[in-house]
Amino acid sequence: MALDLLKLYVNEVVLGTGFGIIIGPLVANIFAPRSWGSLNNTITLEVMRIVLVIGLFAAGVELPRAYMKRHAKSLLIMVVPTMAFGWVVVAAIIHVLFPKLDYISALCIAACLTPTDPVTCAAITRGKFAIKHVPEDIRYILLAEAAANDGLAYPFLAISIYLTIETSVQTAIGKWFLVGWLYQVILGTVLGAIIGFLFSKLMKISHSQHFIDRESYIAQYLALSIFTMGVASTIGADDLLAAFAAGCAISWDGHFHEQINDDAFFSVIDYVLNCCCFIYIGAWLPFYAYDSPEYDITPWKLVLLVIAIMVLRRIPFLLAIYKFVPEITCWQEALFSGHFGPMGVSAVFVSALALTRLPTPENPPADQAQYLAATIQPIVSFVVLGSIIIHGLSIPFFNVGLVAHSRTPSFSKTSTDQTHVAGLVC
Repeated sequence: MALDLLKLYVNEVVLGTGFGIIIGPLVANIFAPRSWGSLNNTITLEVMRIVLVIGLFAAGVELPRAYMKRHAKSLLIMVVPTMAFGWVVVAAIIHVLFPKLDYISALCIAACLTPTDPVTCAAITRGKFAIKHVPEDIRYILLAEAAANDGLAYPFLAISIYLTIETSVQTAIGKWFLVGWLYQVILGTVLGAIIGFLFSKLMKISHSQHFIDRESYIAQYLALSIFTMGVASTIGADDLLAAFAAGCAISWDGHFHEQINDDAFFSVIDYVLNCCCFIYIGAWLPFYAYDSPEYDITPWKLVLLVIAIMVLRRIPFLLAIYKFVPEITCWQEALFSGHFGPMGVSAVFVSALALTRLPTPENPPADQAQYLAATIQPIVSFVVLGSIIIHGLSIPFFNVGLVAHSRTPSFSKTSTDQTHVAGLVC
């Protein structure tokens, strides 16, 4: 039992962030991304973009063959309504706690916190604890949801930005529909799917003719994700959805996944990128801004915000609609799925993207748009820090609880069609 208790399953998200804080300005001041001046936000945006694109492409490849087609109904319920509910609720919480932000500005900040982060979510979809204790259906649906809703954060951010900077509501809604949905989301998804499909056919033909060997698939794993991101970004489409669609398309028939299934090289690359990314985030966190009374930001308000978001952002809605999602069989699994909606790389990425579309704030801010630009990253980054701590340590907490109560940890369906969720029986 003592040995089992030591297996805390602490992942690279928590460790990387902790190390980043230690070497960052708060402690050692060895690595300080925010000291890079005007380039800080651009570098942060692109670092997060690369990590997300590779992670989303990997998520698409890891899903079973034709998964998106067979589980389209469940994903539609899990992604769009859940995101919309969380977006509106989180915005309301932000508006109440920070009344200087109007509701439209609160919607913009909430859009950064709406997507589930696929990198942080890896603790329950890929780790050893997940394989032993979480049902396969839950793992895949959470992985697919986290990947899909990352790209769909664009429309939620776009409508908030347009309503903030446009003088006409009609103009804002028109741009949101044409640019946010038709051009970015629809075009990005179709573009990624076409690239993935064509590349899949090319790889199969090359493999059958012995033009390439198995090792080439690993090299193309990285190359295709970066290529898809480059094409989509160049034309202004949603590069995150494009990368996920490309990953799904290239492994649609299962051939690509079979070629790389037993190779650990890409997993190592993925872990290295994730570690580096969260070290960057740990050093990037603006601790100095968490007590800024001039912007109505205080530590106790930020703590209340984190608690309210963790409780209200996903859990109530998933508990209400889980019966329409076949992969979730009982309320315990719905509670588990609702809790594991972490915020991390995607939230930092969307907040950095928002700053590229907002004016540079003066001191004091001249209008609501400048006030939003001055407060968006302090609020988002503190919630990200809270999510990393809470979600990153949830798995160790579950494991210690299971060992302490001397229960057999099992999330898998038994012969009596019961499901054990962290020691709770459905």
